[in-house]
Amino acid sequence: MAKIDLQLPTIQNWSCHNCGGCCRQHLIAITEDEKQRIDRQKWTEKDGISESVAVVEKNSDSKTRPWRLGHQKDGACVFLQDDGLCRIHAKFGEEAKPLACRLYPYAFHPMGKKITVGLRYSCPSVVANKGAGVADQIGDLKKYAKAVVPDHYQQTPPPNITPKEKSLEWSDILKVVSSLDAAFEDAETPFTLQMLRTVSWVNLLSQSSFEKIQGTRIDDLLELLIAAAEMEWEELPTEVERISRIGRVMFRLMISVYGRKETQQELDSPWKSRLLSLKATTKFAWGGGQTPELYEMLPPVSFAEIENFNCGLPEGFDELFRRYVRMKIQGMHFCGAAYYFYPVTTGFFSLALMVPVTLWLARWIAIGQNHDQVTQDDLELAMAIADHHHGYSPVLGLSPFRKRVEYLNSFGDIPRLILNYAR
Repeated sequence: MAKIDLQLPTIQNWSCHNCGGCCRQHLIAITEDEKQRIDRQKWTEKDGISESVAVVEKNSDSKTRPWRLGHQKDGACVFLQDDGLCRIHAKFGEEAKPLACRLYPYAFHPMGKKITVGLRYSCPSVVANKGAGVADQIGDLKKYAKAVVPDHYQQTPPPNITPKEKSLEWSDILKVVSSLDAAFEDAETPFTLQMLRTVSWVNLLSQSSFEKIQGTRIDDLLELLIAAAEMEWEELPTEVERISRIGRVMFRLMISVYGRKETQQELDSPWKSRLLSLKATTKFAWGGGQTPELYEMLPPVSFAEIENFNCGLPEGFDELFRRYVRMKIQGMHFCGAAYYFYPVTTGFFSLALMVPVTLWLARWIAIGQNHDQVTQDDLELAMAIADHHHGYSPVLGLSPFRKRVEYLNSFGDIPRLILNYAR
């Protein structure tokens, strides 16, 4: 393989802190070779592996990874120790673990002639920005990239710019991506105002025709749209427009996806999983009474209480969301091959909706914990829960979900949702 040109984030730190979260949240699909390697390791009860628990199980969701690691009764990986460490790692070393375990929380996505490195915010240490700078881990990242990046990565086509327009050249797409990232650089401007302005000019961009707009004309167009958005949103408004009725229903249905966690028992019983999902969806569509229990940290509370829970946000809100959004943009983890092949504009709207989704979940967590306001811990946990699905849940890639994002934008509800829950 030719040398891989990696583009690394400079605003993110990460090191593993052995919380065991990834070993409890994810199903680890493995290849036939990895399955055979684990079989040769010959795990027994002396190693802490009960004979009643399967070390490896069939995975019907993938042809290339037909197996998955087994799970304990509480949903944790069969190899997770009580101290948060991996039994495979402890006994045989890091290289003996499945590749997916070694890679997490890193993600490698095509970006023209480069590969950009992103991180999953489902990891609490990523959310908290704890550990060594990602740029300082270049040696390990090059090793991982060689293992997962295909030889033909430079041939990956760029994402479409809008749902109706054919794709521009990578060079022009990257100008838009650069402008998106630059929109959130200034740490002195409130994040909410930055997001409102960016949603505004991306909406204008989504209505543009690019038949004759390429090269330097892209630069001119972006400059005009950004200036128009800054004029529209000179400052944060004192009054918040009401979210449309259909917009509220669509938004709650999004929450039912982002807040979901399937237990091992549900995975072993697909019909039970579908029934619980249908019940939750029905409850969220109605939006009355008590919320269904989607996650152990999201106990049943009143929908009305969540909607009326306006007690301010912690000081770390701006830094956390600014870093999160910039990491998704820099990592191309909002459009194209890395995000269900969404166009740039629709992908950004989906990313913008992560703000109210996370804030709604944070309110839910705060109420369930009897907090009188959303704490930084509530906010970080909500982000980890939501990002577990963002870009990975198959549901988010389905046409109905994409249409939901586009409808919320066409109704003008995305800015209203952001303002309503960022109060």
